[in-house]
Amino acid sequence: MAASVTAVRGDITREPVDAIVNAANEALLPGGGVCGAIHRAAGPRLWDECRTIGHCAPGDAVITGGYDLPARHVIHTVGPVWRGGGNGEEETLASCYRRCIELAQQNGLRSIAFPAISTGIYGFPLHRATRIAVASTRFALETAPAIETVHFVCFDAGTFAAYERVLGEAQLRAQA
Repeated sequence: MAASVTAVRGDITREPVDAIVNAANEALLPGGGVCGAIHRAAGPRLWDECRTIGHCAPGDAVITGGYDLPARHVIHTVGPVWRGGGNGEEETLASCYRRCIELAQQNGLRSIAFPAISTGIYGFPLHRATRIAVASTRFALETAPAIETVHFVCFDAGTFAAYERVLGEAQLRAQA
């Protein structure tokens, strides 16, 4: 059975899934944006666990408990800072999505929710990032049979529209 892959508009900290993905920084510090929101909603035990891990390289991912979140786990991944596209940004972003799916599969998780990684303060162009997110996730799901549900959680209307457009295009290609 193929996983259900959809875009939803909302707050990722309220997603009732096995794991939500945190667009983290390398030091796994509570930051701004989605990272800060996740740390605030999860409570101080998340920061305590992140301190024991200490570091995550761009394109990689680590998993922690979800603590006070509806999600049982948080998968932290470090996206690339956009520097014009000639510094491996696309490959690093694709790796983020693949590594998160791999960790979810390895931990027996069935559902995962992603934010729009690197499209905020890291400046990755939204449409390009959305295409990479959808393609990389679909590719990674081919070797992750345990995962049944993937949500791309979009905080604003523009991000939601971008994901809806790319997911619709992917569905049309699959039907052709």
